[in-house]
Amino acid sequence: MGRRIPALDIARGAAILGTLGTNIWIFASLGNFDFLIGSEIEYYISWESFAEVLFLFFMNGKFLGLLTILFGMGLEIKRRSYINNGQQRMWPWLYIWGMLLLLADGFLHYLFVFEYDVLMSYAVTGIIVAFLIGCKPKVIKGVAITLGIIHILGVLLFSALVEVLFRIDEARAEFGLMMQEMSAVYLHGTYWDQVLYRLGDFWGMRSEAIAIIPMNILLFLFGVYIIRSGLLNRSSKESRLRRKKYLKWGLVAGVPLNALMFLPLFSMGVLVRYAFAPVMALGYLMLFYYLHEKRPGLFLFNRLSEVGRTALSCYMLQNIVASILFYGWGFGLGGTLNAMEIIGVWALICIVIMLFAHVWLRKFTAGPFELIWKGLTKLPVALRENRKTA
Repeated sequence: MGRRIPALDIARGAAILGTLGTNIWIFASLGNFDFLIGSEIEYYISWESFAEVLFLFFMNGKFLGLLTILFGMGLEIKRRSYINNGQQRMWPWLYIWGMLLLLADGFLHYLFVFEYDVLMSYAVTGIIVAFLIGCKPKVIKGVAITLGIIHILGVLLFSALVEVLFRIDEARAEFGLMMQEMSAVYLHGTYWDQVLYRLGDFWGMRSEAIAIIPMNILLFLFGVYIIRSGLLNRSSKESRLRRKKYLKWGLVAGVPLNALMFLPLFSMGVLVRYAFAPVMALGYLMLFYYLHEKRPGLFLFNRLSEVGRTALSCYMLQNIVASILFYGWGFGLGGTLNAMEIIGVWALICIVIMLFAHVWLRKFTAGPFELIWKGLTKLPVALRENRKTA
């Protein structure tokens, strides 16, 4: 299990570009919050609004959920690699050291690039799950059920609160003014103004990353379960199970649940992103696996696989490119594009990222940040061996 699984690289690459499909609207919507300040919200359908909602139907939360499941799968694959290489005593300490490095990397990414960074949340989740998967199955199941209940109750409570507050003119207007104030920093402030803004409101801007940790633990554990259950084995039994149970149910249940976002309710965005999107993410995972089995040599799959192999670097690079394009210290496109133009910019950034991954991997075995991260991860082992030989 220490070898790379091509279908997982493809899914990881799609997840990286898919997260940008959600984040691109954060970059592009700067300054567009006047509609919240009015005394009345009117719902109307235009081609532009329909294009945005349809695009987000396929993107929002789904690829983040997919990436989270893949992180859990990677955790179990690494654990097995340690065991197969006779390094049982190194688990989970070496993995935790890697997660601490990821936490530091995520903090730098948050501070200097993008306030909605997910790496810090994944690092904390990885440390928790690294200890948890060593427990008995009953304990893991009990923790998963408990966290599931806490997460669903939290999402329901928060979505209800959003629905109530956003129907109060004063509360909605106050939120709109707060978002306009933040937008002013990103549209008109300098780069260092933005850095200081993120630093000054660290806990406020990290509240989502903290709140989703229970969901992350659940999806990490589900990723661990997929590997342990042998679901990715190439036998006909597992292939049928992937298609009939996980692919069909992930899409049959996920599509209508996520279609609730089309309802004119503020709360639906919360429910879909944090409760229903992971169901559809599972369908995406199995769909990528199924399509790769049928057509393994597709050009697009090869490019997505390269992005997956350089996932950390591509994740950070795409946010850097988006920052340059949309923030005031760059090209200042924030708040100036319509929905189709935003989707076009997303597609263009995806092409740039795939081109970067393709060119880089022609000379190197992993992405630039991956090489640095792996080198630092192995540092404790190198120091330990040097002490033995000294």
